[in-house]
Amino acid sequence: MSEPQPSPPSTGRIPHGPFRPGDQVQLTDPKGRINTITLQPGKLYHSHKGSVPHDDIIGSPEGSVFRSSGGTDYLAFRPLLTDFAVRMPRGAAVVYPKDAAQIIAMADIFPGARVVEAGAGSGALSCFLLRAVGEHGHLSSYERRPDFADIARANVEKFFGGPHPAWSLTVGSLEDALTETEADRVVLDMLAPWETLDAVAKALIPGGLVCAYIATTTQMSRVVEDLRAHGAFAEPYAFETLLRSWHVDGLAVRPDHRMVGHTGFLVTARRLADGVTPPPRRRRPAKGAHPAPTATDRAAATRAPAEPPADPATPDGDTES
Repeated sequence: MSEPQPSPPSTGRIPHGPFRPGDQVQLTDPKGRINTITLQPGKLYHSHKGSVPHDDIIGSPEGSVFRSSGGTDYLAFRPLLTDFAVRMPRGAAVVYPKDAAQIIAMADIFPGARVVEAGAGSGALSCFLLRAVGEHGHLSSYERRPDFADIARANVEKFFGGPHPAWSLTVGSLEDALTETEADRVVLDMLAPWETLDAVAKALIPGGLVCAYIATTTQMSRVVEDLRAHGAFAEPYAFETLLRSWHVDGLAVRPDHRMVGHTGFLVTARRLADGVTPPPRRRRPAKGAHPAPTATDRAAATRAPAEPPADPATPDGDTES
């Protein structure tokens, strides 16, 4: 009978139960304005609406209301990961929760998965991926810029309350520094993901999945066409997600005037088994998708190549002396 294996060390943040010293707490005023504090015994939260002692909050359950010395009530909750991600200190732009959620779902990030991420940016997507793989999975993040890597590390450790046991962060480009060869998923958040496809194909297991997050239509077109031409991937799927909230107040029910529209495109593709040729696409392309060759192009393609000039060193190129 085998002995039970020890569990990996857990992260320091406990996201439930009474408030504890060191917890991050969101204090929301009646107008919906949010201030985030870190609880420390003996400290005070100060604003123009008065102060709230940290000692009053410590030991209280989430969802409690605290009145400031100026008479304003504040609702106290721990920040959700979505709250933390959009308010974290930034180097690079963050992956917004609506896209992070789609990456988790459409890339099928599961507990215990071995995931490669490039680049880490400010660490927002790293937090979501670490939540998804859990402490028995592993996330290997690669970031070219050391300053961004430092910001990402600080944000991840702040959210989880210390170093996450399932995370490794490497400063360097994916193409040069990638060492994984048994990855279940690869997530690319970079300017030119098509440059990494050879390295990604080597890292992914058959049936694994690559997911690219890009900002522009030209990037999306390039990565889709290069995935098709590479030969190691099945037909890619490209999409974006738009998020619109609603105003609901009695009989006044309408879409909000502002919405989170375009933030980025996502492209996913599955890794084929080695030596397999993907079946030909049967979909008829739209008119003009691939411009027909002109008469000049056809003539150039059928024209016989010009004969090379005679080499003066050969007998046929000899001249009279």
